[in-house]
Amino acid sequence: MAGEMALTRTDLKAAADAYGRAARLSPDPKVAGQAAELAVAVRDPDLATQAIARWQQLGAKPSDLAMARAQLALGQGNTDEARRQLELLTSSGDPDAWRQFGRALLSSRDPAQAAQLLEALATPQRLPNDQQAWLAMSELGDKLGRHAYAQQISDAAIKRFNSAEAYAWGAQMKYRSGDRAGARDLFQKAMAKAPKNAMLRLAYATMLGQDGDYAGAARVLDSGPQSRETFELRAAIAARSNDTKTIARLYSQVQRSPKDVRDSSNYLLGQLAEMLDRNEEALDWYGQVPDDDEHAFDADLRSAVLLHKLGKVADAHEQLAQMQTDYLDQPAQLRRTYEVDAELFMRDQQYIQAEAAFTRALQVMPDDPGLLYGRGLAFAEAGQIDKAVADFRRILQIKPDDVDASNALGYTLADANRDLPEAEKLIQTARSAKPDDPAIADSWGWLQYRLGHLDVAEKTLRQAWQARKDADVGVHLGEVLWKQGRQEDARRVFDEVRRLDPQSSSLHQTLKRLNP
Repeated sequence: MAGEMALTRTDLKAAADAYGRAARLSPDPKVAGQAAELAVAVRDPDLATQAIARWQQLGAKPSDLAMARAQLALGQGNTDEARRQLELLTSSGDPDAWRQFGRALLSSRDPAQAAQLLEALATPQRLPNDQQAWLAMSELGDKLGRHAYAQQISDAAIKRFNSAEAYAWGAQMKYRSGDRAGARDLFQKAMAKAPKNAMLRLAYATMLGQDGDYAGAARVLDSGPQSRETFELRAAIAARSNDTKTIARLYSQVQRSPKDVRDSSNYLLGQLAEMLDRNEEALDWYGQVPDDDEHAFDADLRSAVLLHKLGKVADAHEQLAQMQTDYLDQPAQLRRTYEVDAELFMRDQQYIQAEAAFTRALQVMPDDPGLLYGRGLAFAEAGQIDKAVADFRRILQIKPDDVDASNALGYTLADANRDLPEAEKLIQTARSAKPDDPAIADSWGWLQYRLGHLDVAEKTLRQAWQARKDADVGVHLGEVLWKQGRQEDARRVFDEVRRLDPQSSSLHQTLKRLNP
């Protein structure tokens, strides 16, 4: 009992001592086995030797004894003894021997020692007629950095077993080594062996998607039995390609899928409904995600965003407040609920409330760069320039190469028409890192305006406006055109901004200033 209590406290040393005493008194071989395992784990050679001897006395299997002695030798750095015991283990005929062999090597603190023993003992001549053992040894070799050995065993497994699983593992090996064509060839052979294997199709489609062959990935997944996982990957591919027809077809297919697939796919159905702008349906699907589902948190979060989008603003914030209570003891989730709360306030131009939500999130995750950035934007929009500058400067203390923070600080200084030389350095740094970013081009153009370089400002802002129709960029371009005396051109740009964002506070303030 003392040993069990120590284990609940994760006090392995106390548990090993307690089980060692129990093993000397108990005739139960399981107690001695546990004592041996714990003594080996805490690297107490004397206690481990005593426990193993007692275990042997009580009738332990030879393979289990060899496993324990091998682990003890590995912990002591005694490679010769470890090899002798691992040879006994793998020659024992125990069906679990090679799995124990792999577990023993993984427990070694010396990867070079483990790799040496792997290559010496897990040879094609010694491995059993079991493809799982061959593939496991190949995978272990790959994990230990012995890629040539891993490839040798993989190739031999393909020749010996000629199975879909062997081809699939070989394909993954080829892919990681950079041989894309070889990987495709082996995956195609695997598919020919097991065309209905859902996991195999997922692995092949994932590889094709990573290579940018979304059409090929979709073809692999479209045929054959469907699972939640295949539907999820198909949806991700369709979303990446912005393929609305396929998304609509998937939405229908998932709803008609077998009950076990359908019942585990409520979150996916919500995502698909959102992609189709069926927001009320998406809200309903998210509401059906069980509390114990892996997507329960994300479903609640998306529900809050959708409530806000549907005009149910108070309900959205109430949902997030409830989540902040529910996830009080989970910092990562709690941070995210505050952040989304703040983002929704930002959309409604409620900058004081947004700043408060970001501040609460920062109490959970102090000095989080993303939260500091969001709060800095809220401060800037609320006209609290000193506080905004302080947050952006803090980010650059934490992450000196943060491009977005450099741009945000430079823009904030330029917009406030202060410290323009510093603003110029900051924005130029951001431009060097992201020369084609319209947001950074907007900052540069607005700085040129503040410096009185109207022609440069107009050219830069027009390029940014053409690259991305953002309301703030349009407002800046319109103001520069107005100052150049081109009021009609400015009005046309302002009209376009009004169509993009009828509620633009930036447009309202600029028009009031230019034409009081």
